[in-house]
Amino acid sequence: MPLVPSVTQAIAVLQYLGSRPAPTRASVIITELGLPRSTVYQLLATLQQSGFVAHYPEDRTYGLGFGAYELSAGYSRQAPLQRLARIPMAALKDRTHNSTHLGVLHGREVLYVLEERAPRRPLLVTAVGVRLPAHITASGRALLATLPPEQVRALYPDPESFAHRYPVGPHTLSELRSMLLDVRRRGYATEHGEVTRGLCSVATAVLDRTGYPLASIAVTYPEEHATPELTASVVREVVRTAAELGRRVGGSVGLCGDTIDP
Repeated sequence: MPLVPSVTQAIAVLQYLGSRPAPTRASVIITELGLPRSTVYQLLATLQQSGFVAHYPEDRTYGLGFGAYELSAGYSRQAPLQRLARIPMAALKDRTHNSTHLGVLHGREVLYVLEERAPRRPLLVTAVGVRLPAHITASGRALLATLPPEQVRALYPDPESFAHRYPVGPHTLSELRSMLLDVRRRGYATEHGEVTRGLCSVATAVLDRTGYPLASIAVTYPEEHATPELTASVVREVVRTAAELGRRVGGSVGLCGDTIDP
């Protein structure tokens, strides 16, 4: 269906204001967005009246208003990520016959927000609401691999940042960087017995429209079943599901390009 130009322009103004570290002058918005002066002032006036834009007359600047905050709070209440991911994750469980989980990055930890548990499979520690160190999980590694190097360095400033369940996995920033480089090269992350003995996982990330890692999708299965053929099959299914969720949220798959190297 054809787009409504005025709505598209209003969204562009809100997205631009949301990307700025501080309120911005209308002249800057006009220049950056390439919109007519009259159009920008009309949009700002309308958005201000509805509460989505705040005007600071002393500085002659505009920023996001309380209406934008209310939308953000509503977004959190409705949990759209989990709602949009539930059907693809359930389908992934059915295709792989193993448990699947969805994680988001919180500092140096992965918070698991959705789990689809496969029948007759071991119970996992990655239940909804559980947090684990990102660097020891496939989910966390997939997310960390999409971040800029300086952000990874800020998250892991010293050896004390590397918590472990078992004496395996990266213990230094150099080791973590090498691991994340390998994750980016292959297009997916793995973990073998570093969270739970005898279990391994494959994961990849989904990015939002700004390129930030929105979530990771992972499948966990017994190490005794981890043949190269099974791993390749799981990787393909995880990437397929991540691509579907990326389309649903208007983002993209975070790591995988045209080829995958199992």
